[in-house]
Amino acid sequence: MRRYVAARVGQSLIVVLLVTTVSFFLIRLAPGDPFSFAGEMAMNPAVRDRLRAQFGYNRPMVEQFVLFVGNVARGRLGYSHSMHRYVGDVIVDVLPRTLLLMSVALLLSFVIGVAVGALQALRRGTWLDRMLSSVLLAFYSIPDFWLALMALLALGYWVPIFPAGGMVDQIMHDYMSLGGRIRDVAAHLVLPAITLALLSAAGIARYQRDALLDVLPQDFVRTARAKGVGERMIVLKHALRNALLPVITLLGLSLPSLVGGAFFIEKVFAWPGMGYVAANAIASRDYDLVTGTVIAGGIVVTLGSLLADLLYAAADPRLRAR
Repeated sequence: MRRYVAARVGQSLIVVLLVTTVSFFLIRLAPGDPFSFAGEMAMNPAVRDRLRAQFGYNRPMVEQFVLFVGNVARGRLGYSHSMHRYVGDVIVDVLPRTLLLMSVALLLSFVIGVAVGALQALRRGTWLDRMLSSVLLAFYSIPDFWLALMALLALGYWVPIFPAGGMVDQIMHDYMSLGGRIRDVAAHLVLPAITLALLSAAGIARYQRDALLDVLPQDFVRTARAKGVGERMIVLKHALRNALLPVITLLGLSLPSLVGGAFFIEKVFAWPGMGYVAANAIASRDYDLVTGTVIAGGIVVTLGSLLADLLYAAADPRLRAR
């Protein structure tokens, strides 16, 4: 088990290093820089050149990368020219909001996916199974930004059940009690979290259905039936618990899609998280802020995948024996 954990931690560190390298070069291969963007707004050319020299944008790209890695090693992710703040401070502010959205969406996707997948397995071949398969396929195929726009229009404007955007009520939030503030954030969280969850729940449900169908014919299930154990207890206590192991791995694999989906979901719903900030940074060619958010997102995905692998290892006795 220790050897397995050490190997996975080492692999995670390599992934973070690769994400840092690729994000740095890809972003800087794009045309322009923050000060060429400012130049479109009639900045004095001499001032623009002096700022480029001050922040190192006139240096060769390899030299910029060496300086960037050295700064990252010291905990410095650069300066955001669009927000006029250090990138590290911006990420510290917005990362908890993205983690809140992703955590709620991940929990909802797990609950919905497992419940729907188990129902499909128990009603295999019926009209309900076929209908749910069609619905899941539709959700799996729908682009995340389109689903977010439809949810925003339907439940935010046409039938305004939930707030249309943002994280809090900008006018009344500061005057609310603690309980009122929590309810305010929860109300704004519902639409983006459910939208993000439905995109992942479709894959989890399909995976759970197939995993449960593989477990139900096995010997220990037939033995439990022969002993007179009720069907509900067999499914919940024996079959479902064994069928959840592959789903745990799938949760880790779904994290990249959750992070990518959060990028669009946050922009559509104006949820002030990393995706929302990154989208605005791309529009203003804010290299350091874009790179910082990509690195932070890569670290979140890597840590989530590592946690999923460790949970799987803890639940699987074959891996614990390594």
